Amino acid sequence: MPGPGAKVARGNERANGKTAVDWYQAVFELIDMRSFSNLWYWIALAVLWSTASHWVLGVPFDMVQRAGRDGGQAEADLADFVRINISRILYVVDRSGHWLIAFTAAGLSVLITLGFFYDVEFAQAVFFLIGPMAIIGGMTVYTCRRIRRDAAKGDALRRMMSRHRLATQIIGVISIFITALWGMAQNLLVTGPLGG
Repeated sequence: MPGPGAKVARGNERANGKTAVDWYQAVFELIDMRSFSNLWYWIALAVLWSTASHWVLGVPFDMVQRAGRDGGQAEADLADFVRINISRILYVVDRSGHWLIAFTAAGLSVLITLGFFYDVEFAQAVFFLIGPMAIIGGMTVYTCRRIRRDAAKGDALRRMMSRHRLATQIIGVISIFITALWGMAQNLLVTGPLGG
């Protein structure tokens, strides 16, 4: 049984800014800050690409399928939904597209520099999430402009949206594959049996 001296020692530790439980150490042990070995990172990656391939130009893809299957009101609803979303996207791009490109390029440059020149794993992980999304963003603007230019409706609209979704899925598969290879290399070489 600890004597009164143990209570005094604990009181001195608290007075010096140290506690019996170091909270920072406890938090970082609970939440692994190494991104590629963290299960939550891989869950976020899967959710990101699942969401990106489901929402085509801000429209859920099941609406596109239902419009092709049922026609009529479903087709009209799809055309209206696409028209509204295209107008929103192109309004933002026309008003502040230059700023969006500048901030995206600056952010990606910072992530590349920190991640690949200074070996900050968190920056690498964020780059593997955001980098391909920048490509998807450019594709989205291109598809929106093309739909508006061609005044696509009906089957032509559904084909454009299906092509956009397929391209998104291809980029997603390539991105997940590269991320998985890089993550495995980091886990093996940095903290695994082959690293320090």
